Amino acid sequence: MFKRISALVLAGLTALSVTACGGGDGTTSAGTGGGGDDTITMGFAQVGAESGWRTANTKSVQESAKSAGITLKFSDAQQKQENQIKAIRSYIQQKVDVIAFSPVVESGWDPVLNEAKNAKIPVILTDRAVDSKDTSLYKTFLGSDFVEEGKKAGQWLVEEYKDSQDTVNIVELQGTTGSAPANDRKAGFQEVIGADPKFKIIASQTGDFTRAKGKEVMEAFLKSNPDIDVLYAHNDDMGLGAIEAIEGAGKVPGKDIKIITVDAVKDGMQALADGKINFIVECSPLLGPQLMDLAKKVVKGEEVPARVVTEETTFTQEQAKQVLSSRQY
Repeated sequence: MFKRISALVLAGLTALSVTACGGGDGTTSAGTGGGGDDTITMGFAQVGAESGWRTANTKSVQESAKSAGITLKFSDAQQKQENQIKAIRSYIQQKVDVIAFSPVVESGWDPVLNEAKNAKIPVILTDRAVDSKDTSLYKTFLGSDFVEEGKKAGQWLVEEYKDSQDTVNIVELQGTTGSAPANDRKAGFQEVIGADPKFKIIASQTGDFTRAKGKEVMEAFLKSNPDIDVLYAHNDDMGLGAIEAIEGAGKVPGKDIKIITVDAVKDGMQALADGKINFIVECSPLLGPQLMDLAKKVVKGEEVPARVVTEETTFTQEQAKQVLSSRQY
């Protein structure tokens, strides 16, 4: 009799314990997002930590997830597509509610995105796009218009040299080969300057979005091309590396060689304020709040726009001086 009573008491306590730990919310796993308290688990596959921009982007995602009450499973791909694919497959196995990632390159995603689709896990692209023809593989793409960024860079250059009849020799530091920002920033820039034959891109090579590689490639540019008028760098970090190379060659950045970059991270803005960079096209990394809002909507099955473009601006030296102290990244 004593054993029977003890067993009943133990069963009751166990049931009470389960209710207390679970909060009575009935939270379910991947693809449903059907928990009573709307608890969401997101798997986020980041490109890496190749630049100040990317570090700020990661911080924005992590802090925004915490503020939104979203459980974040985070991975750093170290700029390798195979690492991102591995991470996404891991998130599918873990049955997360939503997957978000910034693709290292544009192509080669259909197989793993089909796996996520078959598992009924919605996918959000952030910062960078994929070139898949099957747009049903992801719910939305949140990020900048990279082609427009390239156009803005080109428009400043055209205006800067509008009264010159001389040839303008340009070198270009491209982002990671095959990535959306590298492809699009190049295309937008070329579209604008291509209308005037005096603008000539005499050398163009990837700097992998890193400061060290930007310096290395710019050193090579300077050795093989003695007459460089303009540097167009696809991000601030490569531009900052190039400045080291330019100064090392005994030239004055911003004067002997005019410099245009993209991003507007704090180090880049400081160089702009100091006159070492001439013009920066903004590309905001603070995508976290918008990403979490989109995640909540797609998990609930709500309709979201197929494309969400972030609002951004451009900066001259004087404008950089005015806003530098208030920059968040």
